[in-house]
Amino acid sequence: MPMNDTGQFVVFTLDRGLYAVHLSAVGRIVSVVEITPLPGAPEIVLGVINVAGKIIPVLDVRSRFRLAKRETNLSDQLIIANALKRSVALIVDSVTGVIERSVTEVTAAEDVLPNTEYVEGVLRLEEGIVLIHDLDKFLSLDEEEALDDAMGRR
Repeated sequence: MPMNDTGQFVVFTLDRGLYAVHLSAVGRIVSVVEITPLPGAPEIVLGVINVAGKIIPVLDVRSRFRLAKRETNLSDQLIIANALKRSVALIVDSVTGVIERSVTEVTAAEDVLPNTEYVEGVLRLEEGIVLIHDLDKFLSLDEEEALDDAMGRR
């Protein structure tokens, strides 16, 4: 099978759900660190972290998927990923690994979950259903602008 017919995904958990992002978007995965609040940031932004001298916003993936809020645990992990406009950190319960699947195994999100603009596709695994994030659509235009303002980029 040619390489371009497969996709590689970093799979992670939130509560008991399985989620994924494209491996190509992931820069690194690190243990959770102290998150500095960012005044004026949109609600989806928990704050910022310093990664190798670069200030990166931490996004609350739980709230985007309407999961119950909870305190950050020392066992949580941060997925440092590159969205279209910026690097972001996604705070997740745990990273379970990297999987490679044929693109034919990925069902388009709108075929399964209409009105889910943050989900690009759905993948079925033995462990359950995996929702594949679309990082480029994770922040709304208003949230992007508010984050730019809060980070002093405009």
